[in-house]
Amino acid sequence: MKQLQVSHLTAGYHGREVVHDLSFALPAGQVLGVLGANGSGKTTLIKAICGILPHKGQCTLDGQALERLRPKALARLCGYIPQRSGLSIELSALDVVLMGFNPHLGLLQPPTPAMRRAASAMLATVGLPGRDREGYLTLSEGQKQLCLLARALAGGAELLLLDEPESALDLRARHRTLHLLREFTAKGDRAVLLSLHDPNLALNFCDALLLVEEGRAAGLVHPGTDSDETLEAALSRIYGPVCLRRCTDDNGQTHLVMLKEEDVPCSP
Repeated sequence: MKQLQVSHLTAGYHGREVVHDLSFALPAGQVLGVLGANGSGKTTLIKAICGILPHKGQCTLDGQALERLRPKALARLCGYIPQRSGLSIELSALDVVLMGFNPHLGLLQPPTPAMRRAASAMLATVGLPGRDREGYLTLSEGQKQLCLLARALAGGAELLLLDEPESALDLRARHRTLHLLREFTAKGDRAVLLSLHDPNLALNFCDALLLVEEGRAAGLVHPGTDSDETLEAALSRIYGPVCLRRCTDDNGQTHLVMLKEEDVPCSP
């Protein structure tokens, strides 16, 4: 994978447009976060790119039009994690992770022993060691999200599309998830596109942020290189007046923190 290119994408539900003529590019090796208010079109955008929603416009991955790919070929290239899985049948956690290998198997071909070992190892990597035999439906919502993350990572896709993967996770699991996604992009030609509920996580883990307002692109910023003033102006467009502060943790690492001006004074 060299680049995801989304060109003039328009999508919605039952004849009502939610995303309007939206275009952007995501190079390999990067994590692109999508930020916007509730109902701004973040979920619709991700569902359209991964082929769940019909849409106008085009999405290409290294020159391949995703709309023209058969479902199995698309699944080999793109891994998708929804806000909620929709799985309602009783499966073990290991079996759910093994589903990530389905695009690489023939009809009725069972997972190989190597795949089973890899799936078990991935459960441990995401923070669910020893949970292989537990029923997926008995897991907490946060544990289910981690299980789906393990499924997506195990599948070996070049592009991961995640819809608010941190929403049901506790603080430790949120940071583990974002670190794993950063490691994922560091291995070969891979990239991550994810919508995020928490702008502070987005500011500190994403290479770039696509800001969405009422289904349209409201800006593209880069937290690592753009000035605080540029970031504040862009974020204020979708959240109202905000300011940024830089905090240093005990390890000497600097983190960006976004504050609402109405709630917290921003003067030094």
